[in-house]
Amino acid sequence: MNSPVYLLDTDHLTLLERGGEACQTLRTKLSRVNTDRVSTTIISYEEQARGWLARVAQVRETEAQVRIYQKLEQNLRLFASMPIFNFDLAAATEFERLRRSYRRLGSMDLKIAAIAITQSAVVLTRNLSDFGQISELQAEDWSK
Repeated sequence: MNSPVYLLDTDHLTLLERGGEACQTLRTKLSRVNTDRVSTTIISYEEQARGWLARVAQVRETEAQVRIYQKLEQNLRLFASMPIFNFDLAAATEFERLRRSYRRLGSMDLKIAAIAITQSAVVLTRNLSDFGQISELQAEDWSK
């Protein structure tokens, strides 16, 4: 039997970018998994890209823009280094079902969960309080 596919949530991707102790713990655990078993979603890409683009739009100083564009490029390279699961018709159908059952959870989290469920993937996240509510979903925090 194949090992599971691990799907990095947006917050775990942010940890990888920022570094620190939680990042080292995450990197150590990820090093024990074949890289072809580690992925993310187009939803996490959307969330992170929107954040970086908003920062670029807010900053007026050219030097600050250069630094932000460098971080945006690093972010793009991180996403290019792993498989990205799309929000396809199966995920959209699962999302609609989840949205009816878990009305208090955010749409982006539900979309990530829907992708993970349809791909039989384990979500790696620090947000177990929300993802943990979804009974059909496997979620783990690898930052601890």
